[in-house]
Amino acid sequence: MSLCYILPVANQSNNRPVLRFAPSPTGHLHLGHALSAFENERWAEVTGGRLLLRIEDIDTTRCRPEFVAALLEDLAWLELPFEQPPRRQSAHFDDYRQALDRLAAMELLYRSYASRAEIAAATGRGGYPRDPDGTPLYPRAALAATDDRARRDPAEPYALRLDMAKALAKAGALAPALSWREQEKPGNGSIEAIPAAPERWGDVVLARKEFPASYHLAVVVDDALQGITHVVRGRDLYHATGLHRLLQSLLALPEPTYHHHGLILGPDGEKLSKSARSTSLRALRADGATPAQIRKMAVIV
Repeated sequence: MSLCYILPVANQSNNRPVLRFAPSPTGHLHLGHALSAFENERWAEVTGGRLLLRIEDIDTTRCRPEFVAALLEDLAWLELPFEQPPRRQSAHFDDYRQALDRLAAMELLYRSYASRAEIAAATGRGGYPRDPDGTPLYPRAALAATDDRARRDPAEPYALRLDMAKALAKAGALAPALSWREQEKPGNGSIEAIPAAPERWGDVVLARKEFPASYHLAVVVDDALQGITHVVRGRDLYHATGLHRLLQSLLALPEPTYHHHGLILGPDGEKLSKSARSTSLRALRADGATPAQIRKMAVIV
């Protein structure tokens, strides 16, 4: 049975909202993670919803078992009421392959073989368009010769990319005015329709030869399979939502309501990272912080 028939059933299993906190175990959790977890908890409490935990460990080279154990320990210490067991992306690679197969059947995917150095050389001139994360859009025409040459070697590494032009044409036939619902606050908060603009991401990578799925593909599949109705996450993922709505439309997946909360910034004005040990929950706990103090510290100023 295909995803498009299974997933709507998951979303209709009951009328309670379903929220999720989905950290990636590539390091220790910090105050920014705590903020997002607390925001999901708050939305679940106000709406009478369920609170799920998803461990986004699809990158098996960077996501280490000790970080998973530390993550679970930190969340238990904070006494967050997650339903058990959590979903582990690493146990669901077949779900992502099924989604990729559906996109491939619609002729929306292609392989690109150019290395990062070749891409950088082709896009290094000033003013080359970039996606919202600052990555240059893939210059497919400029690298056509490279891709054709490398395609002859089956051992050559490749990226599986979404043909954005074809995807937009396909999605336009399905839903001409693609947008997402952004809700201001839980409960009866106002909802604004935000234009999606997925074309800003260009021919985005959805998988690699040695990597089952990108974050963008995995997150929409996971949200659908878990029946997520409200996605509450950081503002840094605001623009990615347009791409996620495109993938949901193409794969006939349910559309959640979104809320993008503000971020905790470090002294340099950048969002907190896992490398910032001074803000890690484990370091703060070792210095004597209590869960109640963490709740007071994990605020947007």
